[in-house]
Amino acid sequence: MYEYIKGTLAELTPTYAVVEAAGIGYFISISLQTYTQLSGSNAAHLYLHQQVREDAHVLYGFADTDERELFRMLISVSGVGAATARIMLSSLSSGDLTTAIASGDVNVLKSIKGIGLKTAERIVVDLKGKSLKSSGGAAGGVIASPADSVRKEATAALLALGFPKATTEKAVDAVLKQNNRQSVEELIRGALQRL
Repeated sequence: MYEYIKGTLAELTPTYAVVEAAGIGYFISISLQTYTQLSGSNAAHLYLHQQVREDAHVLYGFADTDERELFRMLISVSGVGAATARIMLSSLSSGDLTTAIASGDVNVLKSIKGIGLKTAERIVVDLKGKSLKSSGGAAGGVIASPADSVRKEATAALLALGFPKATTEKAVDAVLKQNNRQSVEELIRGALQRL
């Protein structure tokens, strides 16, 4: 299994890159996210995923390990192949895709070419709550709903103000139960009224 490739960018299109390393040109399928990051550069450093099929060995390249990890999570879902996962990563940014999965927004997933209702629902069910690694290989957390990140940020801010952890978490959770679609500022204000 290949981890990454580093070399001269011999050719670049929105769907593939040819990277020359040690005198060999490697044809690597890429997403639009990776294409955007490689544009205007003569050098390439791509994290790889190798797929071995009966008729071919295919390399997929990614500008960072987060995109590669999301790709691997997507292809683990029944009915989502490498080509579909690459289209998904080309249609939405990794962040938007992760948010859509976390919030269970099947309409956003259905808007991607080749994704129907059943596949979108399967992606949400299979991936919601799964761990997503961040660059460097350390665990970066799970695909969490937007309310979870707002909750963590508000709790951290209240703890920094000197409120006890248990009381702060209860106040934040009580405010979120009333309305889980609040900004961090609104959540902090609501929790402060309860503390």
